[in-house]
Amino acid sequence: MKYPAVEVRKMNIDDYNDVYRLWMSCSGMGLNNLDDSRDGIAKFLNRNPDTCFVAVYEGRQIVGVILAGNDGRRGYIYHTAVHPDFRKQGIARELVHRAVDALECCGIHKAALVVFKRNTDGNQFWEKMGFTMREDLVYRNKQITELVRIDT
Repeated sequence: MKYPAVEVRKMNIDDYNDVYRLWMSCSGMGLNNLDDSRDGIAKFLNRNPDTCFVAVYEGRQIVGVILAGNDGRRGYIYHTAVHPDFRKQGIARELVHRAVDALECCGIHKAALVVFKRNTDGNQFWEKMGFTMREDLVYRNKQITELVRIDT
């Protein structure tokens, strides 16, 4: 990383408010009021305590985040973001490496993620990181509980 004052560490629920502010500073993030609430992220962190990371500048400002988890056979990456002022410095790359290494330590051999088609910067980044686009799949989901989607 080009910012020597940036430390990557495991995320904990005390980071939530700063992480949420970071997500809101990044255009194109797709958040919702249930899964991405403090309670929703607390559940995710409790299930995945060793695979979620934040990048902290000078010990006080969270400038990057990655959420990763697994279902016992596949890893999944969510809500990766780096503050716009800190991009192109290797922070996202370091976060991805940490998350992938942590998934591998859990016995996971393959990771997947979803990126909005309109997020050209994000898609370019993931392609550079070696994540390929699958043309043979159709992504489907079903809303079980009413939620409000927050697109920034």
